[in-house]
Amino acid sequence: MARIALHPIGSHLPQDVLERNRAAMRPLEERLEERRAAVRAGWGEEYVARVHRKGKLTTWERIELLVDPGTEILPVGTLVNDGLLFPFGSKKRPSPGAGVVTAFCRVEGRWTMVIANDNTVASGSWWPRTPEKIERAQEMALRLRIPVIYLVDSSGLYLPEQAKTFPGRTGAGAIFKMNSKLSAAGVPQIAGVFGDCIAGGGYMPIISDVVYMTEQAYMVIAGAALVKGGKSQKITSLDIGGPDVHVHLSACADFRVPDDRTLIDRIRADVRKLPTPAVDYYRLDAEPAPPRFDPAELPGIFPPDYRHTYDMRQVLARLVDDSLFREIFPGVGREMICGVGLVSGLPLGFIANNPELTDHPELAGEKRPGGILYREGIAKISQFARACNEDGIPLVWLQDISGFDIGPEAEKKGLLGYGSSLIYTNSTHTVPTITVLLRKASGAGYYAECGLPYDPIIQLATPITRLAVMEGRTLAIGAFRTKLDENFNIVAETEEEREKIRRAMQEVEDRITADMDPHRAASQMDVDEVVRMDELRRWLAGFAEMAYQSIGYRTIRNRRIWTLHDLVVLADEPR
Repeated sequence: MARIALHPIGSHLPQDVLERNRAAMRPLEERLEERRAAVRAGWGEEYVARVHRKGKLTTWERIELLVDPGTEILPVGTLVNDGLLFPFGSKKRPSPGAGVVTAFCRVEGRWTMVIANDNTVASGSWWPRTPEKIERAQEMALRLRIPVIYLVDSSGLYLPEQAKTFPGRTGAGAIFKMNSKLSAAGVPQIAGVFGDCIAGGGYMPIISDVVYMTEQAYMVIAGAALVKGGKSQKITSLDIGGPDVHVHLSACADFRVPDDRTLIDRIRADVRKLPTPAVDYYRLDAEPAPPRFDPAELPGIFPPDYRHTYDMRQVLARLVDDSLFREIFPGVGREMICGVGLVSGLPLGFIANNPELTDHPELAGEKRPGGILYREGIAKISQFARACNEDGIPLVWLQDISGFDIGPEAEKKGLLGYGSSLIYTNSTHTVPTITVLLRKASGAGYYAECGLPYDPIIQLATPITRLAVMEGRTLAIGAFRTKLDENFNIVAETEEEREKIRRAMQEVEDRITADMDPHRAASQMDVDEVVRMDELRRWLAGFAEMAYQSIGYRTIRNRRIWTLHDLVVLADEPR
């Protein structure tokens, strides 16, 4: 009873279909890679050279020294502020990644959250959404109880935009509140100060357990320019708050080191002292194993037209170890798939939409569309999610949802009530959760399936994600309903009037479709990261290892007494 039997899932797919779909996906992946490269480049080679002239490393050079060689870096918030320009002197400039890198990184065999100011973007200034991005990374670390490493090199708020970063509840001050919450929860925080550390930047490292400063670093409430203006004192920021002051006099920092490389070595040495991960313990005798079907095939599974269906079980077969999966209640609510699989040798619960047509449970011979929430599917995934929460099994939601069923029958069957039950489940669960918006994420279905308002630790989008209340064409029809007949054809007295209505409807459709772009969602932090389909397996492996890394902060039940065993028995009982 300590094991739930896993069964093979998936099959080989026709190469011509895979290649046709992959070819349609490729331009979207190339666009994503272009944006990632632009963010990583910061403000370009000129600013990289400026950092090097100061004898310092760039932010990405520091991160690459910090992480374990050959390991994955999983960035979050890469595209925050993407496409936005802000006043900067006489020009407008972008703030790539909001001027800060936040990423899950392996350091000394442990997953950590690294938060590092990009010193090639306005000296690491905090732009609009920089505080929110930092706070989101801190929240992820707090909920996973993984160490936080701050690589601080920041001249503080970008003051011309201070109204957007200073006063609100998610403004810069909330960063220090999150510092405090992490400390109160016993989450290790290690800070390295490499250069500028002014005002808010000066507060950020102070609550850390250990604070290092290089010889070029300083931490000040106000820089030398303000002191000169306010107190008429001729003095440098290094004189005010360098290591001579904060290591030897104020005790606001713990150690001084000569340079960036030495500081990185010291941080790695500190992480090495932390408890070893519990991942191997929770694997029991399972070993991490790749899927039998290559995750590189995932981009080829999804049709170019979002209205066309595909087999979600083929997706699962390219995500779980050995392509083994135990589906729960497969014969009930077939528009939803739920079950357990191992990823990196660790149990995860999966809840996924089935986009294909399924048999109508009450009308023999009739089919109904997938990607919609009906009563039976809602009840099934609610119970499954509650069982996983009870057992401590981290949850993965794979969304391709058009919304809830609608109409007289849906109302008679109490879909509002069943939906509320699912929303309650997602609002009160405590198990680590990741939500992946594979394709459509529409309407209240997006909420009910643990969309961002329901606090998944991570929410990912893909190059084909469409996040909105409804599709552009549907919204245009609704907006112009009084101008349309029963078949949604335009009703007009003249051809000129007909063309005017058609153009107006097309404008609405185009605007909504543009709003659904995953890059836009990432830019305004409606998703945490946009990832390629063939990256999903490594993200889930990282998530699983982070969810099981720490002990003592959440319930992880002995597998012999899983609630899921009860569901398996009920699902297997003859009817």
